[in-house]
Amino acid sequence: MKKVAILQSNYIPWKGYFDLINSVDEFIIYDSMQFTRRDWRNRNKIKTKEGLQWLSIPVNVKGNYFQTINETTVCDNKWIKNHINAIHHSYRKAKCFEGYLDWLQDIYSSCINENRLSKINRVFIRAICDVLKINTKISFSEDFVLLDGKTERLIGLCKDVEADYYLSGPAAKDYIVDSLFQEAGIELSYIDYSGYPIYTQLHGGFEHGVSIIDLILNEGENARSFMKSFRDNK
Repeated sequence: MKKVAILQSNYIPWKGYFDLINSVDEFIIYDSMQFTRRDWRNRNKIKTKEGLQWLSIPVNVKGNYFQTINETTVCDNKWIKNHINAIHHSYRKAKCFEGYLDWLQDIYSSCINENRLSKINRVFIRAICDVLKINTKISFSEDFVLLDGKTERLIGLCKDVEADYYLSGPAAKDYIVDSLFQEAGIELSYIDYSGYPIYTQLHGGFEHGVSIIDLILNEGENARSFMKSFRDNK
């Protein structure tokens, strides 16, 4: 049985995003759809002394109402220094910060000359998969012919990669037509993001819905122990 998941790229996503990747054989980054403002595509949250803080990549959206994620460009590269400084300020006292500082700086530095949001997100996703030792194959929606219809398009991608099991994020329950997957002979299930364990975290009460950077800088090599897919796959 080959399992596949299909999801838009996010900027430094939370741990659940990487649990989804680690739970399948192939992960398709679906950036051929419309960019949505005030979403996770170009921003994510970290913990600070002052509370949760958004780290946002400024993108060109004025007049580009129907641009896709992989068409979206960044305004400039000033965000890189700002984000590095914000992470340094908030996590310099995290127990694993020093061990991952060079790794983080290298990732950000590699994006200096990149102006496509989707490609920047891919750089971070691949680098984080590497540090978590996630070996799932990553593909991209623009390399396939996409069908009309939200559910039909997902089924078409599953067939293109010869998958017979589709693992979806829970939010897709609002639009996926389950019966179409049954007719196509593809098993459908939804990932469960509940029941995550608590790990060592700075700055007040525990927050699950922050960037995975928080988990890596606080727990380092033990980060995988606090992710569901690694425990479930033992």
